[in-house]
Amino acid sequence: MEFSPEIITLTDEDGKNVDFEVITKLDIEENEYVIVLPIEDEALEEEGIILKITKLENGEEGFITVEDDDEYQTVVDAYELWNEENDI
Repeated sequence: MEFSPEIITLTDEDGKNVDFEVITKLDIEENEYVIVLPIEDEALEEEGIILKITKLENGEEGFITVEDDDEYQTVVDAYELWNEENDI
């Protein structure tokens, strides 16, 4: 799957569009994830959000949050390794 945007816009539960900066894309096993930071939310600017890239019911690609604790931790570990390798 090709993925290259630096900024993505998602709609929150209130229907408001929120812009996120894509920090990195991670390929883990057969899944793809992005780590994003909200651009305008200072409360969350230190905390990344993990989103899984998936096929939606309509056949398009979309993002879902990672609900499974083990899957979440796997992505966190991969991100920390990526940080170390890239001197972030």
